Amino acid sequence: MDKAVREKFLKHWKGYFDEAELPLAAYYTDEDTVPENKPSTTSRCLVADLNKVRNGTPLRFGSNSIGCPGGQRYSGFSETIGEGFEYFLSYGIPGELEGERYKKSPELVREVLRDSPRFVAPRKYLVFKRWDQLNESDEPEVVIFFAEPDVIAGLFTLANFDASGEGVVAPFGSGCSSIIMHPYLEGERDMPRCVFGLFDPSARPYIGSGCLSFAVPMNRFIQMVENMPESFLITSTWETLKKRL
Repeated sequence: MDKAVREKFLKHWKGYFDEAELPLAAYYTDEDTVPENKPSTTSRCLVADLNKVRNGTPLRFGSNSIGCPGGQRYSGFSETIGEGFEYFLSYGIPGELEGERYKKSPELVREVLRDSPRFVAPRKYLVFKRWDQLNESDEPEVVIFFAEPDVIAGLFTLANFDASGEGVVAPFGSGCSSIIMHPYLEGERDMPRCVFGLFDPSARPYIGSGCLSFAVPMNRFIQMVENMPESFLITSTWETLKKRL
């Protein structure tokens, strides 16, 4: 990626968000230069595995290195849905399958699946790196923040700074869909929006109780970074919040 873009964000982030956690960058590639993920022995959740990346270990994911079928689907490596999924996401099957009860009925789940966008990984691997570890050969496609409410408020307001419509969406779905599939597909829109997420109760045990995600398509992210010095981030209102970060 352009080194100037990388450094400009780091400078602005430190200046306006102080010690807030740096985001992750995600991109698809056919190269295997980053270590492959080994699915957690305590959880098959992709979100849980990303804690390693947040702590500074870049990881590469492929069809064989994601332990959760949902993670495989929403990262684009599988279009398969397990048998009985409509019952699993709703009220289950008595004596056979415990349901998550995230949807009221199997029929409603079928409708959701019917209307869900198709997403196929464009390359062999999906790589996650913390922003400060990117190099010039990397081509980020989505930038993912794991953040507390005050940081989310800043990102949300910045995403709407130059938008006449809604600059942020919060689609229903798994935690991994909110940080991979949905923001990636938003990047293909004429007016890409940011994606607010990690509301999935199944993924939330693997992140802090005060943490949510805010995922930004790279083409939108560049403009947001450019807007920082003329936005609300230079006001006394933000300065008050910045002291709490």
